[in-house]
Amino acid sequence: MKKLYEKSEVRFAVIMIVIYVIGTSLGEYISEATGTFKIASAIFHVAFGIFLFAWIKRNGLMEKYGLVKPAYKLYKAWFFIPLFLIGCSSLFFGLRFNYSAFGTACYLLSMFGVGFLEEILFRGFLFEGMAKNNVKAAIIVSSITFGVGHIVNLLNGQDLFETLLQIVFAVAVGFVLVTLYYKGGSIIPCMIFHAVNNSCSAFNKPEVSAQFFGGAKNEMIITVVAAIVISVVYSIAMWLKLEKTK
Repeated sequence: MKKLYEKSEVRFAVIMIVIYVIGTSLGEYISEATGTFKIASAIFHVAFGIFLFAWIKRNGLMEKYGLVKPAYKLYKAWFFIPLFLIGCSSLFFGLRFNYSAFGTACYLLSMFGVGFLEEILFRGFLFEGMAKNNVKAAIIVSSITFGVGHIVNLLNGQDLFETLLQIVFAVAVGFVLVTLYYKGGSIIPCMIFHAVNNSCSAFNKPEVSAQFFGGAKNEMIITVVAAIVISVVYSIAMWLKLEKTK
């Protein structure tokens, strides 16, 4: 594994992403086939996450991939507010448990695993592998591939329109996250946002928010447009105000 990494970091990143996508799809299939909500997905995501974390630590790559405390001062953390407004927006219309206690536990484990894995794979391995040659290209490619990677949800039965909007949303947010990582020097805030954003659907009230926006489709469109606007403004502000620490 280390030889592959040393030979080509980008190829290593792509292989790890493929393993992640296949493992996630199989996890969803097994969970559905066995009637145990998210259990196989949770096992895979946690196990693969622990494996990659151990490999990174063993090879002295913690700082390279931003698995360190942010270098900026706490008073500069104001720029997290828009990010977490996006992440928690689905909870603005009320809270409830959408799954059983066991299902919720499996879902949260899976989503926190996804938060770690997708950040370390796209913002970590892929971005860093490409940034050595061209930072701008690395930012664009890592953001787009992160978004397009959500097309795998089609294989898991998700609606085409919903998937396309999710891809656009993921590209916009992905650009913000890679900017935050590049300028802030730590991938940990990105992982926290990602995990929180993914986990909120276990506690939201989608029918209430859909009614407020005049339908689920309208809600998705408005949410994506708002996320794009916030992401653009947010990214510009970070480039202007946040000094590069990595």
